[in-house]
Amino acid sequence: MTFRLPYALATLVLFAIEVAIALFVHDRFVRPHVGDVLAVVLVYLGLRALTRLPRVGAVVVAFAIACAVEVGQAVYLVDRLGLAGNAVARVVLGTGFDPWDFLAYLAGAGIALVCDPPRSARHQLPKPGASLAPPGPSRVTRAAP
Repeated sequence: MTFRLPYALATLVLFAIEVAIALFVHDRFVRPHVGDVLAVVLVYLGLRALTRLPRVGAVVVAFAIACAVEVGQAVYLVDRLGLAGNAVARVVLGTGFDPWDFLAYLAGAGIALVCDPPRSARHQLPKPGASLAPPGPSRVTRAAP
């Protein structure tokens, strides 16, 4: 296990946004659809904060978790587990299956990938004072007089 502070902070901020949506937004678009998109990003950020999963692996796992929760809704998992009276379980696991949610989850996975680009040496800016020359031995050759 690992801990990455930037991802943890982003997870907390997005969690606060999700709670605000759940408590204060009661419409037919933001709460059900935008909330589902953000839920996948939230799980992705949490995975990146606490595991060593690479970005693509974390996106796949976050998408799979969201899809599993949706399938659980299709088979009334909350009721089968005897948690119908538990408000937290109803919010986390959901109670209403909607096949369109799979598209929202896919959008969330795409947003996570786009907003967290790969960190390769060629995409990073050089540190101040660092040489811009490629690594390795350099050979200077002169033309013959």
